[in-house]
Amino acid sequence: MNDELQHLKNLGKTSAQWLHAVGIHSATDLRRLGAVSAYRAVRARGFRASRVLLYAIEGALLDMHWNDLPAAHKAELNLQLEAGAAQNKS
Repeated sequence: MNDELQHLKNLGKTSAQWLHAVGIHSATDLRRLGAVSAYRAVRARGFRASRVLLYAIEGALLDMHWNDLPAAHKAELNLQLEAGAAQNKS
């Protein structure tokens, strides 16, 4: 099977399966949704993904290893994630 998502940096079999399960099947789908929305969708589906998946998706979109994302960039992703969670509670 030639899975486009698995060819992106940081994404392996499990993360690709989770993304497929939420309707993300290509790099284009992933770019359109963005890392935060894709991560939210995976978590909402009940998968026990850690924040590393959020960073891995962002790294995949930027073609860099997730651990090389600057701390400020990771912090911004977390703020976006928390802002969305706060909006869903209101």
